[in-house]
Amino acid sequence: MRVAVFSTHPFDRTFLAQANRGAGHELHFVDAKLSAQTLGAAQGCKGVCLFVSDVADAAIMKNLHAGGTRLLALRSAGFNNVDLAEADALGMTIARVPAYSPHAVAEHAVGLMLMLNRKLHRAHNRVREQNFALDGLLGFDMHAKVVGIVGVGKIGACVARIMLGFGCRVLAYDLVRDEELAGLGVEYVDLVRLLRESDVVTLHCPLTPQTRHLINAERLALMKPGVMIINTSRGAVIDTKALIAGLKRGHVGYVGLDVYEEEGDLFFRDLSEEVIQDDVFARLQTFPNVVVTAHQAFFTREALTNIAETTLDNITRFDREGRVAEANRVTLQRHAPRP
Repeated sequence: MRVAVFSTHPFDRTFLAQANRGAGHELHFVDAKLSAQTLGAAQGCKGVCLFVSDVADAAIMKNLHAGGTRLLALRSAGFNNVDLAEADALGMTIARVPAYSPHAVAEHAVGLMLMLNRKLHRAHNRVREQNFALDGLLGFDMHAKVVGIVGVGKIGACVARIMLGFGCRVLAYDLVRDEELAGLGVEYVDLVRLLRESDVVTLHCPLTPQTRHLINAERLALMKPGVMIINTSRGAVIDTKALIAGLKRGHVGYVGLDVYEEEGDLFFRDLSEEVIQDDVFARLQTFPNVVVTAHQAFFTREALTNIAETTLDNITRFDREGRVAEANRVTLQRHAPRP
């Protein structure tokens, strides 16, 4: 089966090529993102493989379908970049990787917490400059602090277990209650209570119309002064301008982001020789209590192996059977946003 693989990075080529051994698919790697200008690369390809930075809107979907594409294989768990209504209308199959390594993302989120708290990024730079003073590096014990987890799926559950191991009190907000976590001591509460009581708020919910700008000016005002906010889910879950206003007022004490709502024009590229045109992102970077990583929470050997293997399994099953594993299939009916 011929597959156009968009937004290809060196690690994609390595891990997808390994997973394709024995499967024999014709993988056509495209460095560029999927767009109206790059659609030609998918002409005649029954399958198209997308990354988080690729957008398959209604117009793109129609063009792909007209060119012979019947499968969109996503190299991600999230699918907010795909127009599911149009996919269903065209009869196209959308497959994702629902669980590649929740540990990878959870551990990165906790790493951001520790870096911000103990100011490891600043300490590292100081020592390299032979400045061994401790002034300005004061942190706090994570033990006994209140950590609020918004979205307690597989990743959020991993974070909960890690923070329980730190001796934290863990609050959780989700539409589904995990009885196993509750049995370990996780307290399920409403969102308002979680925001009011948490010292650390960490976001692990999908991006839907209901969760877009879930963290806005109104909800930031509910949080404790000096709160730490961590986001490894999707950038648009946070209203970045409202977040910056909270930082400027001193109400928000720490911010760790692995995602950004306008990251499509920035992340996964080397822009070190260019002037960043995004003024909001540039302002965010000026705060000493903000750490931004470029959507790398998933980036472990184990996760990349699982992503590649599941993606190739989706392609192989579709090629042989005309369908993918039910757990990996995405449809509007099954994945419509919940109220």
